[in-house]
Amino acid sequence: MPKYLLQASYTADGLKGLQKDKASGRKAAVNQAVETLGGRLEAFYFAFGKDDVVAILDMPDNVGATGLALAVSASGLVRTKTTPLLTIEEADQALQKSVDYRAPGR
Repeated sequence: MPKYLLQASYTADGLKGLQKDKASGRKAAVNQAVETLGGRLEAFYFAFGKDDVVAILDMPDNVGATGLALAVSASGLVRTKTTPLLTIEEADQALQKSVDYRAPGR
């Protein structure tokens, strides 16, 4: 199953909700949402800095990953950034691709 890096930051109202739900409650809510879409929550961490939450997800496909990101962001309480992750083998395959590309100005 493809893996995704989910980075999230709470709005001020989202942080109030976090205080009410507690960290364990938010992890449980995310886990339930991911499982509803046929995915698996591999890791879930709270952080400080630009991101409040960093998670690694196994999702069936881009459509499911996008659906999750849209639903979370549509709440208006969390901003998300989702990054597809490649395995080492996938990166090696990509490096083997022959691409006919001309750089700007060349």
